[in-house]
Formats: sequence, C-alpha cells, structure tokens
Amino acid sequence: MASSVARSRKHEAGNSNITHCLFDMDGLLLNTEDLYTEAQQEVVGRYGKKFTWDLKAKTMGMKAGPASKLVVETLGLEGQMTGEQFLSERELILHKTFSSASLMPGAERLLRHLHKVGIPICLATSSDAFNFNLKTTNHKPLFNKVFHHKVTGDMIEHGKPAPDIFLHAAKQFDPAADPKTCLVFEDAPNGVKAGKAAGMSVVMVPDSNMEAKDTQLADEVLTSLQDFDPSHWGLPAFAD
Repeated sequence: MASSVARSRKHEAGNSNITHCLFDMDGLLLNTEDLYTEAQQEVVGRYGKKFTWDLKAKTMGMKAGPASKLVVETLGLEGQMTGEQFLSERELILHKTFSSASLMPGAERLLRHLHKVGIPICLATSSDAFNFNLKTTNHKPLFNKVFHHKVTGDMIEHGKPAPDIFLHAAKQFDPAADPKTCLVFEDAPNGVKAGKAAGMSVVMVPDSNMEAKDTQLADEVLTSLQDFDPSHWGLPAFAD
C-alpha cells in the first residue's frame, strides 16, 4: 500500500499572479467528512458491508447522486437497494447531525485574512443548497461576511471532477475572474482534478489517510490550512 501523506509539499514558487481564491467546503472548511463516514457505514452496515477508506476517497467531492450510485455498485448492493435509496437513508441520518459541523483548523483565520486584505473569495461546494444551509448553521455570520458569492452543487449540471463548478464560480465575480489567476483550495482528489481541469492552481489539504499518489496533481499539499503561507502565492502575508 502506498504511503499516506506525511508532510506538506510545495512547489518552488506558487503562481504570483493570483487574484481570486475559490474554496471547497466539506473536509476543507468544515469537518463534515467524519459525519459522512459514520452515516454511510451505518447504512451499508445494515447489509453486512463496510464503507472503506478507499471507497470514501473515490466519492469525496462528488455530487450526492453519482457518489451514492458508485457506493451501491462498488459494494455489490444492486438488487438490495438503489443509489437513490442509499442516498435517502443516508440523508435521514445526516440531516440530524449536519448542524454540529465545526470549522477546520486554520479555516476562519485564512478566510478573514483574505477578506480583510481585499482578495475576492467564493465558495464552490458539491453540497446542494439545502445541505449547505444545514452544515453552516453555526457559521452563517462568517460565511456571509467573507464570501463574494457561494456556488452549490445544484447550480451546475456536471459535478467534480468536471471543471464546471469552478468555471461557473469564477464567472460570478464582478468582473469575472481569469481561471489562470485563480487559486482553488480542496481536500478531495476529485476536487483537485476539477480545479486543474478548469486551468486553475490548486492547494490541497488532504485527509491524513489519503495516499500520497492521490495528491500528486495538486500544486501544493498541506497538512492543515494553518500551514498555508499566502506570500508563497504572491498574496498579502498574515499580519500575525
């Protein structure tokens, strides 16, 4: 088995022409991935199956429908349940727990810093609007203040790893942002693929269980948002 991510990885120099930043949400800004893992294991466990880390890594960043279909097919549950049924059972559990989602280390500091120094930032999440509102129950003042706009998964047709959500998000800035000067923050391989396919630079903050081979496409890999150095990308440095 390939080794997990052991330390941060940086290129010699980031793109010094960064003008806009685009953020994923689940697993990057909010600690919802544990909630997803527990809920999905509860559902497949009823059929004697295990929701493994390898399967989780494949579904991270995907829209709910395609991800649920992949889970059912991978675990050989066809004939016992459909992707729609899996999703329905999973959502019943998650809708009770999403409001407890906490901010990931370093997230608030980075968001407030970029907002304060005038770097336009937005949210680009695969979550639909309903789940986004549940997950941000305790964080609405922060999210409403710092983000120029928010793009949820139900606003676009093709989810990650397609580049659509990031391209759409870039166009919503006023004026629209050039993908070549956009920096994407992601935690999932599918999200990194989407950002690179959109022609953007990508900083990845993967789960500690992620295999190193699944982080190679990112321009920079960090163990935490606390480790992000804005000046590496030509952005204003932290004041503290």
